Amino acid sequence: MKALKEIFSWIVPIVIGLLVALLIKDFVFQLVRVDGPSMQPNLENNERVLVFKQSKIRRGSVVVFDANGVDPQAAVKTDYVKRVIGKPGDTVSANNGNLYVNGKKVNQDYISSSERSTGTGNWTMASISQTNRWPKHLGATKVPKGEYFVLGDHRSVSNDGRYWGFVPKKKILGVVKVPFWNTNKTKRDNVNKQWNEFFD
Repeated sequence: MKALKEIFSWIVPIVIGLLVALLIKDFVFQLVRVDGPSMQPNLENNERVLVFKQSKIRRGSVVVFDANGVDPQAAVKTDYVKRVIGKPGDTVSANNGNLYVNGKKVNQDYISSSERSTGTGNWTMASISQTNRWPKHLGATKVPKGEYFVLGDHRSVSNDGRYWGFVPKKKILGVVKVPFWNTNKTKRDNVNKQWNEFFD
């Protein structure tokens, strides 16, 4: 009996600790690894970041989402990291490196002027939906209800909403925050700050 009590005395804390860790991972936050260059210069390939499950999704938020069923080429259990540009009901367009949401110019100070123009192109949501034959949103002029329009910061290499359309809210795992141990303050701010000044 004494041996049994002793076993339980160290098993119970371990089980409780594992349950707490699982709850935190499922409902609060988790650590994820960035895969690929699509969010450069602000997030690098193999960089570790935190994803907060309950954070509010805003224009300018960097999010992680399950890309399977969003991008037709994404395999099962493939997560993408991108920046939210358009919320439900928004119109989004690009012209000469400038982004416009609901006709207002977006402040893109999180990337350089050359990064704003290289690979961005001139388009409206209607034009890219026709060009890329979005299966669910052909001819879309606004971000649909319950969905978001996302872009990578490294526009010339990013596979993003310009090619496959919108991300349903239910697919978004959470909002990315660069942890304090990343010593580059500019990059931290470019990902972490609340984009109250989203428009120029």
